[in-house]
Amino acid sequence: MSNTTAQRSESPYIPLGPFKVRLPFVHYKIELPDYLQGLLMCAVDLAAIPLMTELLGMPFEVALAVVMLNGLLYLVHHLLGDPTVPGWITPAVPLLMAYCAQFPVGPERVHALIAFQLMLGVFSIALGATGMAKKVVEYVPSAIKSGIIVGAGLSAVIAVFQVGGKFNVLPWTISIAVGIAFYLIFSQHFNELKQRNRFWWNFAKLGILPIILLAVVIAPLFGEAPWPTIQWGISKPDFAGLWSNYTVFGLGMPPLSMFISALPTMLAVYIIVFGDVLSAKSLLDEAETVRTDEVVDYNADRSHLIFGARNAFMSIFGPDVAMCGPKWAAMLVVVIERFKGGPKAMKSIIGGVGSFRWGTNTGLLLLPVVTLVQPILGVALSLTLLIQGYVSVRLGILEARSQRDLGIAGVIGAVLAIKGASWAFGIGVVLCLLIYGKNFFKGEVDGTFAKDLKAADTKPAKGAESPKTTKKVAEEAMAD
Repeated sequence: MSNTTAQRSESPYIPLGPFKVRLPFVHYKIELPDYLQGLLMCAVDLAAIPLMTELLGMPFEVALAVVMLNGLLYLVHHLLGDPTVPGWITPAVPLLMAYCAQFPVGPERVHALIAFQLMLGVFSIALGATGMAKKVVEYVPSAIKSGIIVGAGLSAVIAVFQVGGKFNVLPWTISIAVGIAFYLIFSQHFNELKQRNRFWWNFAKLGILPIILLAVVIAPLFGEAPWPTIQWGISKPDFAGLWSNYTVFGLGMPPLSMFISALPTMLAVYIIVFGDVLSAKSLLDEAETVRTDEVVDYNADRSHLIFGARNAFMSIFGPDVAMCGPKWAAMLVVVIERFKGGPKAMKSIIGGVGSFRWGTNTGLLLLPVVTLVQPILGVALSLTLLIQGYVSVRLGILEARSQRDLGIAGVIGAVLAIKGASWAFGIGVVLCLLIYGKNFFKGEVDGTFAKDLKAADTKPAKGAESPKTTKKVAEEAMAD
């Protein structure tokens, strides 16, 4: 593969304003490994059902209707040119559930969810339509960006291991499944192994599909879940019950007071969404540096328009506790790792992310698939949370530009995980003002990271490590 960017090309598309329309079989081919992963990873989509039945008192079939409606909207991202695997706003789910729990079960609690999600959707669309999304990404200080992404990663890990979390219910299954997943996706040894051996190269193409199948067997063997009871046929979501009892069609629009009370929570959740946009951009930029043959066009404004429209649509037709986020970190990483293998592994990133989401939608329709993975929904959810945690912490630290940035980011991340996004953002602003003063937006670059060596001042920042130490850290980072 050429190391020059002159030979880069973008996959074909139909221009449509800010969007780039790409249709399956016309503009990209279906990638079978990603499609097959999607068939079983619909287990994570289904893991939203217990959240809705617990919070809103929804019957299973009604919650399934919400999941399937959201699943169809996942396809909009790649079809309109957004090269990501969309998903939930996972770290914000506990925050939203705590807010909704303040209202009594029934129409009032549903109205609180509708008001929140509609405001989030309209706010995101406004940022995308005005071009402000890109500016937000550019002008937020690096220390705050770093802290938000790190905090989202910590929140994801805490959700698995906290008291009452999934690890307490499925300790052996989660340990084995996550251990194998991290080895297959992130290990240096397995990366070398698949480069030397054709069998392991082909096995790696399957992503985490073998791990989900393994979990189906391991969980019953350890007595942590029942054996699946396979049923045949097509899933039967209850859309009529959804629209009659849980949407504005049956309950009417929420009162104005609901929108006002939801505003602080909406802004706090958007901060987390903003972190997801940053980490998606970082992941895709990293992929583009490896695949020098394809242009990977990730546009923050376009992404805001799409996930904003999804949230607004779902608030009217199927309010969703998991919300509509810009990326599913775990599966985006899995797809990107295959994409990095070159054109023989995956022709186009759009084909990979699109095929995966076609697969999840197929899996939600097939009752045998739904019943096969139903006992291990907690494992699938834990797997995606822990992979997201790993990636978010790594990317968040790399957003920092100096040792002071790292210190601020550590405080922001811890506060976000403990007190929530609004507290974290406020404390981050105060710390940046106290530490950087008039250089609030600029911050500093002290050469701690190899990626910043060219931009670093030849004179080390006051209070930073010595030049010798900085050089040693930079050499170690470059070697890594």
